[in-house]
Amino acid sequence: MNAFFAIIQRDLLLVMRRKSEVLTALFFFVVVTSLFPLGIGADAALLRKIAPGVLWVAALLSTLLGLQRMFAADYMDGALEQLILTPQPLVLLVAGKITAHWLVSGLPLVLLAPIIGIQFDLDASSLYVLMGSLLLGTPVLSLLGSIGAALTLGVRGGSVLMSLLILPLYIPVLIFGAGAVYANSVGLDTSGHFSLLGALLILALAFVPWVSASALKIAIE
Repeated sequence: MNAFFAIIQRDLLLVMRRKSEVLTALFFFVVVTSLFPLGIGADAALLRKIAPGVLWVAALLSTLLGLQRMFAADYMDGALEQLILTPQPLVLLVAGKITAHWLVSGLPLVLLAPIIGIQFDLDASSLYVLMGSLLLGTPVLSLLGSIGAALTLGVRGGSVLMSLLILPLYIPVLIFGAGAVYANSVGLDTSGHFSLLGALLILALAFVPWVSASALKIAIE
């Protein structure tokens, strides 16, 4: 596990040297979600109704903005080839890079969500559900996104191709994540949505690192 934590520490240090890339995604999330209340107006009932979809779509797109840099920088400077040649399992190293991406791109969204949710007049219970759904859903977004980032590594116009590959896979996470918040706002049970999000997370943790590692080997070869 030392290699796993070393990869996380390395990627976080590199992110601290390129803060603008991270701040761009967070700024996008804040701006997009803040424009809807300004454009729609002060209709509290309408804002509460659209809040789950708006917040989750903005979180999805802001996560998508940072996926391209997950492996691209290491691929360009040759560090990725060195990682593949190390005696440590490549799956473990890929899992470390995915974790670092979530810490930078996903966790800040979870922490910012309650502040943004207040603009949509969400009550306390809905804000807790929103944070919980993002806490379960954003790791799935990073995991699935790693497949697209690995498959399009070194491809011209890879960011567009990656979006076309990954967005269909994001739809179930979007449906269950936004559905949990909406169900809570209308007084329905949210356990089913959280169970499905948890199942998606477990499946992604079980299979995605191996798929991404295989895609990286193909890209290097």
